[in-house]
Amino acid sequence: MLILAQFLFRLSFGLAGSMAAIAHEKVTFGFFQKHLWVIMGMHTLLAVALFGSPTISVSPWLAVASAGLAYVGSVIWLYDARRLGTLLLLAVVGVTCLGAILTAQVAPSSPNPAIANAAEGHPLASALRGADPITGGLLLGTTIAAMFLGHWYLNTPTMAIAPLERLVILMGVSVGLRAVNAAGGLACYWMWIGPPSTTTLCFVALRWLAGLVGAGVVVVMTWHTLKIPNTQSATGILYVGVIVTFLGELTAQLLRSESPFPL
Repeated sequence: MLILAQFLFRLSFGLAGSMAAIAHEKVTFGFFQKHLWVIMGMHTLLAVALFGSPTISVSPWLAVASAGLAYVGSVIWLYDARRLGTLLLLAVVGVTCLGAILTAQVAPSSPNPAIANAAEGHPLASALRGADPITGGLLLGTTIAAMFLGHWYLNTPTMAIAPLERLVILMGVSVGLRAVNAAGGLACYWMWIGPPSTTTLCFVALRWLAGLVGAGVVVVMTWHTLKIPNTQSATGILYVGVIVTFLGELTAQLLRSESPFPL
């Protein structure tokens, strides 16, 4: 349940932030309205799950608040009130970011408490742990937002391509930030704990090959496809990007349950 909460808060944070980054006249209002419904649905499910799991020390009211804000935002976007709609998107970003940070703080610590405590006060280790939910959410959110926007061109084929190009650039930046965070965590793990076991290395390889290298390849392929331009083919590539990113981030969360550092 904790992994589900972490994943949905991060995904919603990144998705709402990505929509806020492109909330201008070049994107039709229906895009924001429909995908705020997606956030509302995810957090309605999450709220029910958290109310049914009292052992998890994360307030279900955060999920209720984000679902409520997403609903209000979808109504505002229905009337194409862009300035107020953007403010509601930013409110969703704030609540879901708080949820992502709080769920990361209650993640299981390293199986070796002595090592975890030794690294606890180190500024580098603290910075890496603090950046983990933010960089993870940005990568998840920009990828799925780009896929959603690419799919939206099927509804409005005359829409300008610049917003999708912006999201692909943001996705590339997110891949880079996430790679730096994961590389730093792996270096700290090696420094304080020692070489990972064979099983851990297999999961780390999966996490890097799918969630970082694979996502980077998707960014490059999508960018060149948009230069043709062909939004339909770019959207197909972005579907693959969502799959590899989800796989990489879920693997990273499993690794995080056994490590005090993001891997």
